[in-house]
Amino acid sequence: MEKKKKSKVVSYNKWGIIFLLPFAITYLIFQLIPLLSTIFYSFFEYYDDGLDVVGPRFIFLENYASLFSSGDIFVYTKNTLIMWVLGFVPQILVSLLLGAWFSDPRMRLKFSGFFKTVIYLPNLIMASAFSMLFFTLFSNSGPVNSILLQAGVINEAYTFLDHEWSARGLVAFMNFLMWFGNTTILLMAGMMGIDPALFEAAEVDGATSTQVFKKITLPLLRPILVYVMITSLIGGLQMFDVPQILTKGTGNPQMGKELTTMTLIMYLNRHLSVSKNYGVAGALSVILFIITAILSFIVFRISVPKEGGKKHAPVQDE
Repeated sequence: MEKKKKSKVVSYNKWGIIFLLPFAITYLIFQLIPLLSTIFYSFFEYYDDGLDVVGPRFIFLENYASLFSSGDIFVYTKNTLIMWVLGFVPQILVSLLLGAWFSDPRMRLKFSGFFKTVIYLPNLIMASAFSMLFFTLFSNSGPVNSILLQAGVINEAYTFLDHEWSARGLVAFMNFLMWFGNTTILLMAGMMGIDPALFEAAEVDGATSTQVFKKITLPLLRPILVYVMITSLIGGLQMFDVPQILTKGTGNPQMGKELTTMTLIMYLNRHLSVSKNYGVAGALSVILFIITAILSFIVFRISVPKEGGKKHAPVQDE
């Protein structure tokens, strides 16, 4: 009998391995090997010099030293984080509000299914198409300037894309519009998974809607909030297409001044596709990976409560 049981376990393990093989092979070919090769080439001098290819020549940490010595990486990290924060803060606030409304049966909202579909639709539009739309709307002769001029709000066309904070604000606003629907759906799913008995008990105790939201909804939503924050942070650090199209690939809304909308991925693209400096591009990719890991860990540690607090003595029945 024991031999038959062992043989069944072995056969089940075999099928588990077979089903895992496609994922393992795909991960190995398209993620693990490129990751290791990127780290490997980050230690080499490897770039195109006209028609000639220089390298690969092992130079160890010189690519990393050149990135940090120029100071550009700190500026572009700051730009990326500023535009992410400007888009993420209103995104999470609006998503929490909409999620609470849609998941609260006491609201009895009509056409809630229609509104859920509408707020998710911007997430289905390509970022490049969205960027071209905003580029047209906020250009010097675009509809927004025409409306403001005719209303007498401004006397001459305002160059939205030539000013630091208006350009950053447009990038953040576009990211907010594209992703708040997806965040709302995630948070709403988390809220609907909370036991309704908790809300009923709070209502019986006379708790207000604000108290219920702070004391019940938010604490129980913490795992999904952590997931949303970390995935949004990773996406924000990879911000590329929106500022690339709005600034025509320059990352420079103010001519002659610092590149205030240049993101880390735009900087990486400049080394990879423009100057063909594969060594520096590899080093920048590794630095971006480390920055993402550190910030994600910080967000996780801040968001997740520490265990092992004060332990209370057990209450004995008298």
